[in-house]
Amino acid sequence: MADDKPAEVPAAAGDEQPPKKACCACPETKKARDACIVEKGEENCGDLIEAHKACMKKMGFNI
Repeated sequence: MADDKPAEVPAAAGDEQPPKKACCACPETKKARDACIVEKGEENCGDLIEAHKACMKKMGFNI
């Protein structure tokens, strides 16, 4: 094989790109999660972390 590049696989018809960049998706849950982590520590913010993960998944991000 002369070319060492991996073959590109076309996206399936059902695959969609998330409508926003990850940094801009779910600003409400992100703000609450970040504030909690700063004030209380990550180990005390599991519910807000999970809420943000759920929002991100709903927006189409695979996290």
